[in-house]
Amino acid sequence: MTVSVLLVDDSAIIRGLMNKALTANPHITIAGSASNGQQAISLAKELQPQIIVLDIEMPVMDGITALPELIRISPNSKIIMSSTLTLRNASISMQALSLGATDYLAKPTAKFGNEVEGFYRELITKILALGGLPQSSINDTVTATPAMPTQYIPAPRPPNREPAANVVKLMAGELLNPSGIRALAIASSTGGPQALMTLFGQLKGHLKNIPIFVTQHMPPTFTTLLADQITKSAGRPCTEGKSNEVALAGHTYIAPGDFHMVMTKNGMNDVIINLNKNPQENFCRPAADPMLRSLSAIYGQHLAVVVLTGMGQDGMEGAKDVVKNGGSVIAQDEATSVVYGMPKAVAENHLCKAILPLNDIAPLLVRQIDRQG
Repeated sequence: MTVSVLLVDDSAIIRGLMNKALTANPHITIAGSASNGQQAISLAKELQPQIIVLDIEMPVMDGITALPELIRISPNSKIIMSSTLTLRNASISMQALSLGATDYLAKPTAKFGNEVEGFYRELITKILALGGLPQSSINDTVTATPAMPTQYIPAPRPPNREPAANVVKLMAGELLNPSGIRALAIASSTGGPQALMTLFGQLKGHLKNIPIFVTQHMPPTFTTLLADQITKSAGRPCTEGKSNEVALAGHTYIAPGDFHMVMTKNGMNDVIINLNKNPQENFCRPAADPMLRSLSAIYGQHLAVVVLTGMGQDGMEGAKDVVKNGGSVIAQDEATSVVYGMPKAVAENHLCKAILPLNDIAPLLVRQIDRQG
């Protein structure tokens, strides 16, 4: 199986280097390349690629202008926005996600070294995951891919799947946490920003009696903007976590880009947020596993966890601790996930009390948590 890709960038050097890096992977085929949005529309209509890597800043027609037309003329293509990591471009990328782009990728700022290699590895991983390759194949082929070039030259459409047969609902009257829920943790990655907007929009006005902790795989700047969007969507304050901050009920805390967010307790029994730059876990920082481990140690049987769409298996090891300590885990189902990686990992390891379509998760949480008072 190969995944067809259309590369769109105004720099011929960047297109050439990306082409070289991507075609080194046996599961990726470059269907074509374009130097601006207008060319991309023409090629996408003809080629119908599975993936479009779309730069934001281009002459003639930029990426954000081309996006709606690309979605219209190539509806089955999944679009990855690519741009340098500036506040303006991060804001445009977030706007693109709300308009129907599937994912985003920040180009590296360095001309040499691990940052560029990490960019190519992440790009290849996203392409393969969005193209539908099994996680085991992705792991094998990404690991086996030859060294990448080091010269550097920054609401989704629902997946086209039939309803999944693996939806698992609680029995009538069954409780997620019989002893009550005092904190909610959410883990997400690819497709996560849009899923979070849906979830928090449905939670608006609810869950005021507990704190919510979120790890979404995102670089710096993006998490700042995501926190602002969640605040608007949920009608409750959402901010990036800060070290030594006391976690409060009615507030949502999101792990800042490039920092793991973990919680501890102080002598006054307050839950304290701590940030660190410990090594990546699951190739991610922030990662969900350290957040879940720390929260499970504090809240035990009173912790509920939601694992949303995302590639890889971040959250699985942390979920094991959650279940071991008496907490509960809900996974988003395959049919509504952009990439059924993270939720699949917790589901296949029998860690879930419920596996639900995205639109069913918030109502369940409201029923089970709001009545606690």
